[in-house]
Amino acid sequence: MSELVLLRPWWLLALPLLVVLALWQWRRGPASGGWERVMPPAMFEAMRALGHMRGGGRRQGVALFASAALLCLGLCGPAVPRADAPVLAGSGAVLIALDMSPSVAEGPALADAQAAAAALLTAASGRPVGMLLYSGEAYEVAAPTADPTTLESQIAVLARDTMPDGGSRPASALALARQMLRASRDADLVLISDGGGVDGAARAEAERLAGDGVRLSVLTLSGRAGGSADAAALEALGSLAAPARGPSAVLRRLSQRGTLERDPVLATLAFLDLGPYLAALAGLPLLGLFRRRA
Repeated sequence: MSELVLLRPWWLLALPLLVVLALWQWRRGPASGGWERVMPPAMFEAMRALGHMRGGGRRQGVALFASAALLCLGLCGPAVPRADAPVLAGSGAVLIALDMSPSVAEGPALADAQAAAAALLTAASGRPVGMLLYSGEAYEVAAPTADPTTLESQIAVLARDTMPDGGSRPASALALARQMLRASRDADLVLISDGGGVDGAARAEAERLAGDGVRLSVLTLSGRAGGSADAAALEALGSLAAPARGPSAVLRRLSQRGTLERDPVLATLAFLDLGPYLAALAGLPLLGLFRRRA
């Protein structure tokens, strides 16, 4: 409940206008129904001294502008996240591309890759999940399925002798992923790799995926066997990158795609809007304007 956000921040633009208007009104002085423009100054001051030209005082102006400022702040929609926000299952598929080249499969990086892949299954939030493996060539393990728990056993049995060939060609994995996600809208591809084999072909395939509307995220592997390649080149392939041992940023992206992020109207369900309560306080400065005078 400590993360304060603004649902409609554009209403803040009205505050500088209110400040300018308040300063102008303050310099202009209190109005008296227009009599100050048609009466001689001496007569006007005499009438005011007799109590016949009360007009609106400075306190009245302060009350009006304070009320308007509170209304603007309320319309900004200050809100805090709701712990009981509804979660809606997304429709776009999630595809996991797992690097099984010798630098990963024959070292401790494989355990990190398996743990990261298992975490992705949970973060999918009901979305269809598929998986492919690659080394020198890419192979489809499972098309996106609505029951990703079936992939848990396949992830658990991955070993150094799983792939029939060596090498590392992420370009082939990205090309196969584009074919598997061709019919899926709002899809995500997560590449788990140590960065081996990133070349111009891989970058070209990543651009084709982006052109097809597929969001590419990268989880980088490190360790004694992993991390020997150009990590910066690997991270540049995707729009979001994170270490496989700390994949929270990528997991958050996948879970948000399956919640309320896409619809601004539904997104308000994820927050408790404090704007109405703040706007209600705008009535307090106005109470003094209804005071009866003798």
